[in-house]
Amino acid sequence: MPIDDASSMLTGVKIVDLTSVVFGPYATQVLADYGAEVIKVEPESGDVARYTSQSAKSKGMSPSHMTLNRGKKSVTLNLKNEDDADVMRKLLKGADIFIHNIRDKAITRLGFGYEDVKALNPQIIYVHCVGFGSDGPYADQQAYDDVIQVATGAASLASRVDGDPRPRYMPTLIADKVAGLNAVYATMAAVIHKLRTGRGQFVEVPMFEAFAHFILKDHLAGKTFDPPVGSLVYARQVDPDRQPFPTKDGHIAVVPYTDTDWVKLFEALGAADFLQVAPLDSTYGRRRNMPLMYREVAERTPSKTTQEWVQIFGEAQIACMPARDIDNIMDDPHLAATGFFERREHPTEGTIYEMSDASRFSDWERPKQGSAPMLGEHTEAIKRSVEDD
Repeated sequence: MPIDDASSMLTGVKIVDLTSVVFGPYATQVLADYGAEVIKVEPESGDVARYTSQSAKSKGMSPSHMTLNRGKKSVTLNLKNEDDADVMRKLLKGADIFIHNIRDKAITRLGFGYEDVKALNPQIIYVHCVGFGSDGPYADQQAYDDVIQVATGAASLASRVDGDPRPRYMPTLIADKVAGLNAVYATMAAVIHKLRTGRGQFVEVPMFEAFAHFILKDHLAGKTFDPPVGSLVYARQVDPDRQPFPTKDGHIAVVPYTDTDWVKLFEALGAADFLQVAPLDSTYGRRRNMPLMYREVAERTPSKTTQEWVQIFGEAQIACMPARDIDNIMDDPHLAATGFFERREHPTEGTIYEMSDASRFSDWERPKQGSAPMLGEHTEAIKRSVEDD
């Protein structure tokens, strides 16, 4: 891990990536963005995420693959084949980090369990992305985003808002992505530990626990205490009246976060007298009766257009934003000004859009990232490089 300059970030860090789908690839894509060399090891059929969309231009180059695997090198290996397994062993000998999401019994049968890899490279950071923690009764079960959403209770939250008792998935791969970010910071913590001590280690990142931790940051609520002082679920987040408010031509999000904001909001609505009648005539009363205020706001906002309210609430310094359809997100002026979407040419797929990393650094200029690789694009070069070492 030869990092000798403060501006290098992860330059010089070599990662062997045996992950697939979203959880692991999202983690290694972030690390690649920060300068790590990521060698993506795939079976001959490729990561299944290469084939998850009908809108790909070329077989094996789905939008998911394009967004999750930029800046990586792709090598195809059959780890049941001894020659390919030997290539893998040579890669691991020279790696700083090995990250995979194969179940423990299967990876051990292949000869790449932690003890096997540690014997090859005692200082390696070995990151295992799993569905469930290895010390619990779910340890050997398969895990996908849908499974984790229902297991954590996240799929029950929508029913608390609209009264429909059916559990429903959040319409995004939220558990996979949250777990992927957990894997990023767990890996970076192990890197810092290694820089301080010179020692590698085994790191387990379980999706179930990571997402439960994420969901319960607000929703543990009254059961934070023993004995409980209330129920699970943060009431504000499931209040059916706390939704985007209708306007003359759309909807708007308005967030009167403090009691002072509520007073300013009703003044901006031209309804200051609404808060002069009990029970809303005191801070305590307003806190206990927020649904009444939400409903009143919803009655009044249809009188003006979204942009009219944006100007009025902005002048009153009340947080607000027009409700946008996701179809229009690429037209957002702020994202345009910050260069969030970058239009570039892919060597095989033509013109594409990529999303830049959101973080900003004063002592590091982000290098231009490589493109998402074709399946096995770097196989021969990688094999030659390990033979030369």
